[in-house]
Amino acid sequence: EVQLVESGGGSVQAGGSLRLSCTASGSTFDASDMAWYRQAPGNECELVSAISSDGRTYRADSVRGRFTISQDNAKNTVYLQMNSLKPQDTAVYYCATDPRYSGSWCPDPQADFGYWGQGTQVTVSA
Repeated sequence: EVQLVESGGGSVQAGGSLRLSCTASGSTFDASDMAWYRQAPGNECELVSAISSDGRTYRADSVRGRFTISQDNAKNTVYLQMNSLKPQDTAVYYCATDPRYSGSWCPDPQADFGYWGQGTQVTVSA
């Protein structure tokens, strides 16, 4: 079984930056796609960014040009660098091992889409 632990969340003013980290234990994950999701109060779960095992990346339109996903296989860690943060980026951010989830709630309540971390809160004030 894989355990994912996120860190790096916090509070920041609009225009600021944060870097989220997600470290996997229990198994190597270099052969796995990785994803960052987020859920804000009143909103559905949203796929923010993903990276494939061969390094291809995806970013949602809402974060393109501001967020960058990367991974360090030697450290079993995936990162989400978030720049030019906006109040609408406020959410709980989750890392997961499957970028295909499209349900309303984060994390996947049915546990059908890989492993998920516990989430880390990001709050952006105006």
